[in-house]
Amino acid sequence: MHFEHYDNDRLKAQLSGERFTVTYELTGTEAECRTIANEICVEQSIEFPVAATPAGDIIDQIVGRIEEFTQTAENTWRADISFAVENTAGEFTQFLNVLMGNFSIKLNARIIDLQLSPSVLALTKGPRFGIDGIREMVGEPELPLLMTALKPMGMAPSDLGELAYTFAANGLQVIKDDHGLSDQVYAPFEDRVKACCEGVKRAYEETGNRCLYVPNVTGPAEVLRDRAWFAVEQGAGGIMVAPGLIGLDMMRSLAEDDTIGVPVFSHPAFGGCYYINRQTFSIEMFNGLITRLAGADAVIFPNYGGRFAFTKEECLGIAREGKRDLGGMKTLFPCPSGGMQIDRIGDMLETYSRDIMLLIGGGLFTYGPDLAENCRAFRDAMYRACGRE
Repeated sequence: MHFEHYDNDRLKAQLSGERFTVTYELTGTEAECRTIANEICVEQSIEFPVAATPAGDIIDQIVGRIEEFTQTAENTWRADISFAVENTAGEFTQFLNVLMGNFSIKLNARIIDLQLSPSVLALTKGPRFGIDGIREMVGEPELPLLMTALKPMGMAPSDLGELAYTFAANGLQVIKDDHGLSDQVYAPFEDRVKACCEGVKRAYEETGNRCLYVPNVTGPAEVLRDRAWFAVEQGAGGIMVAPGLIGLDMMRSLAEDDTIGVPVFSHPAFGGCYYINRQTFSIEMFNGLITRLAGADAVIFPNYGGRFAFTKEECLGIAREGKRDLGGMKTLFPCPSGGMQIDRIGDMLETYSRDIMLLIGGGLFTYGPDLAENCRAFRDAMYRACGRE
């Protein structure tokens, strides 16, 4: 016996009995999937031979527990596995580790649902603003918001500032950096942010249109928070980060930092590593729920029918998870993108309803020869789709 001093009574006193449930989709024969489910229970908790584990609450509580195992399609099974909340250590990073730490390295398993207990929901604050808060910032309580991106890379800060002015002066409500804009020599971060904030401010003074400029602050850890602070000081209406690059918990930390205090937009760059080939997480879970738990107020994701391979059902799932009741946690603004055009607006509103940011980037430049006219055409097409001729 290697655990002569194992104190089960002490462990029992430290456990609340509260559990949360992770639903894994497994592929293979029934026997193979039952084996995978049992492996998850151990690998995502004690990572230790069960036969060598002392009897008592390590086995009864700490090890994951299969609550339900059902077939959903040919060679596809659903395993609902619960874990003790104490396994998370009260940390969001450890919560993610429990969900899919070592098992993210394996095949034939992905997370398709989460049932979160009160203690798990308390690990993060979620979105600071959410849909309602962003709507209040731009003064639009009902209609879809109009969003675009500053493109292409290679332009000088002054030129990007003029683009921001044109967008804001002609009715757009959210302008984000292209995700590739960082701190390049042709558009240094501080110069770019200052020029774009000035452009948006000038447009507001001339037209009264309330527009959020959302710079990309994604970068090395040692400058990330400084970039966010600088953007806020210059008057940026939000910040954009790619959690696939900086980490989900870093995004959570920025979102919860009261010295920043602006909406956080999540960008999918490098995020495909979390759900590529529908592994690790489902597209809906990662983009709609995990980013929301990590503090994003809005999530940018590839819309169906665009340049990427998301399906309509997956995109709807992202929007649905962003609004799921999570005990009062604010909701997530969906921003479907990726090659969208003005003639897709009606279809997008029919699919998502009005709680959506209509994000058209390059398509706004190619719609016609006059960018200002294109912006107004974008706005007018949205009005028509909403019955507001």
